[in-house]
Amino acid sequence: MNEKALKTLEYNKIIAQLTDLAGSALGKELCRNLLPSSDLDTIRLLQKETSDALKRIYQNGSLSFSGICDIRGSLKCLEIGSSLGTAELLRICKVLEVCSRVKAYSRHEHNEDVPDSLDEMFDALQPLTPLSSEIRRCILSEEEISDDASSNLRQIRRSMKLVHEKVRSQLNSMVNGASRVYLQDAVITMRNDRYCIPVKAEYRGQVPGMIHDQSSTGSTLFVEPTAVVKLNNDLRELELKEAKEIEVILASLSALAAENLEALSDDLSLLTRLDFIFARASLSKSYNGSEPVFNTRGYIHIKKGRHPLLDKKKVVPIDIYLGKEFDLLIITGPNTGGKTVSLKTVGLFTLMGQAGLHIPAFDQSELAVFEDVYADIGDEQSIEQSLSTFSSHMTQIVSILEHADQNSLVLFDELGAGTDPTEGAALATAILSNLHRRQIRTIATTHYSELKVFALSTPGVENGCCEFNVETLRPTYRLLIGIPGKSNAFAISGKLGLPSEIIDEARNLLSEQDESFEDLITDLENSRVTIEQEREQINEYKAQIEALKKKLEQKQERLDTSRDEILRKANEEAHAILRDAKEYADTTIKNFHKFGKENISVREMEKQRSQLREKMSSVEKNLSVNKNAPKKKTLSAKDLHIGDSVKVLSMNLKGTVSSLPDAKGNLFVQMGILRSKVSINDLQLIDEAVITGPHLNRTGSGKIKMSKSASISAEINLLGKTVDEALAELDKYLDDAYLAHLPSVRIVHGKGTGALRKGVHNYLRRMKHVASFHLGEFGEGDAGVTIVEFKK
Repeated sequence: MNEKALKTLEYNKIIAQLTDLAGSALGKELCRNLLPSSDLDTIRLLQKETSDALKRIYQNGSLSFSGICDIRGSLKCLEIGSSLGTAELLRICKVLEVCSRVKAYSRHEHNEDVPDSLDEMFDALQPLTPLSSEIRRCILSEEEISDDASSNLRQIRRSMKLVHEKVRSQLNSMVNGASRVYLQDAVITMRNDRYCIPVKAEYRGQVPGMIHDQSSTGSTLFVEPTAVVKLNNDLRELELKEAKEIEVILASLSALAAENLEALSDDLSLLTRLDFIFARASLSKSYNGSEPVFNTRGYIHIKKGRHPLLDKKKVVPIDIYLGKEFDLLIITGPNTGGKTVSLKTVGLFTLMGQAGLHIPAFDQSELAVFEDVYADIGDEQSIEQSLSTFSSHMTQIVSILEHADQNSLVLFDELGAGTDPTEGAALATAILSNLHRRQIRTIATTHYSELKVFALSTPGVENGCCEFNVETLRPTYRLLIGIPGKSNAFAISGKLGLPSEIIDEARNLLSEQDESFEDLITDLENSRVTIEQEREQINEYKAQIEALKKKLEQKQERLDTSRDEILRKANEEAHAILRDAKEYADTTIKNFHKFGKENISVREMEKQRSQLREKMSSVEKNLSVNKNAPKKKTLSAKDLHIGDSVKVLSMNLKGTVSSLPDAKGNLFVQMGILRSKVSINDLQLIDEAVITGPHLNRTGSGKIKMSKSASISAEINLLGKTVDEALAELDKYLDDAYLAHLPSVRIVHGKGTGALRKGVHNYLRRMKHVASFHLGEFGEGDAGVTIVEFKK
């Protein structure tokens, strides 16, 4: 990839973001050196690694690689047999501790049946716990070795402590005794690693010993008294022994590390590589990226792509495709309308994808593998080189035309600008024609109408535009492919207050052909808006049809379940009746046989026969259809009034009439939270119990019913209320709803912080007439709504 395109498309800013996410200096170095690849296998491997790392981050959380040190120099010393210092051994220990942490992270919840591209790297890590534990045991810090590092060191330091105590005891007796008058201060100090006391110069002869130093004024001499010379010598010898023993300990630890030289080198390499991979995954997570699908056919299809350097909350996603039906896309539209951003998005996505980075777009977005990307974007004017804007652009275009081929992606911003419009348009057309003939994938932005005509009249070339809202004088930043952009100059000028006579004169100066072309574009735009609106309506209808289909399937499933249950109960009852009849018949036959053999009175036989007749009559009565039962009354439109209680026979639900029947006999019935259109033939009037008391009214049928049953709503909205306000209103509402015989109600409390929902649920648990409650399902309001079922 040429360096200029990387800079122009701001690839270096993406790399800077990636570098900040790496946890180690070696990982940051790999990030800084990341360049796009043109090998498809390499690209797919890099993308797979990024995707697998991102999946682990979502499953197990982020992974920190801080603590990885560059120990390559130390490993080189171990390779030639040198001993390492405390700082170098501690750095090796830190690397091994990071290795252990990363190894533990890899054991978190992970589907081992589906191995990913990182399993092999995680498995190859060797924490070398004995080595790191031994280093930590022996070395406390870069300046301190533990007493427990060896038994000799412990013995030497114990001896040193005893000698220290003897020296200080001896000197304390001098400082606090008769020699105090000869001393400048009653302190014990160190000079040349030996204990001394500060003696006044005039009393030099009164304190025998060796002079090690004197003050800057010469009034104080630092004397090592003769009494402690031998003790100081002993202390010095012990210090030399201590240093020698520490060298032995460091040599032993270095030898232990040298035994694992290859494992240490592999660990450092693997940890650096994993740090680099997880930095790519963290970058993808930061802008909600996805893995693009790569091809070698030159086909690009970006779905809802967002430029990664723009605020993801404000940027408008774009859909853009190139390379299948056309290989040249010409984008037109107003300034600041998003043309350059669309151009840079395609180029930057290509560079990022070929570098193994995810792109901020929908899944299954496709990118092509290009050998090189060329971009002529921005003002390349150079005062030092005496180049105008046009000259600098043309210099760049000449270079692009010379080097670009079928495996290249070429991006032009404002092609042909900076010179006479007629000549610029002609040059732009010729340049794009040349690239089109050479089948080079190209995207160009322009204001020239001639290029719009060129795209309309040339096969394999397509128009595109960035939408502009003339009413608000603001671009919408939506990219529309297949529609040439309209200049909107007259409309914008009129909105900004330019006199209409000037605009009319400008229109008259336009040629008839130009005016017809602009009118054609306007018609196309109006047609597009109409089609989009109709498409939205169709999608709404589809959603409604799907919901109705699902409802009917659920209804049919309930009916099938009810039918099976009824048949099962009928079979069980029939079986019980037959069994009972058989037992009774057996008993009766036995009795009659007994009557024939024994001398039993006629009265007793008549009694048995009467019991049998009563039993058979009872069974017949239960099995036969009650002919005297009232038949279902066929309802007419004048039998029903709004607010009447009815039963929907097909659904076995009670409800309230909410509309009068139409010409076809269909009307709406409110059944709890469900409002359904049913046939009048599917209804049966329900006689309400007569209730006396205040606030009651009489219906047309002469029955008295509570007025609440006709007016209470099946839904209450508590949005915007505090918990106390909501519960007070909810308490009254639930009482009214229960008295109105509503089977269920819908409470709208919203999601928010969850405090209102929690308060409502706690209240419902204490309500005696509440059978159950649950959060709304998909289509009912989800977690922002609670459905309450009353006890029957």
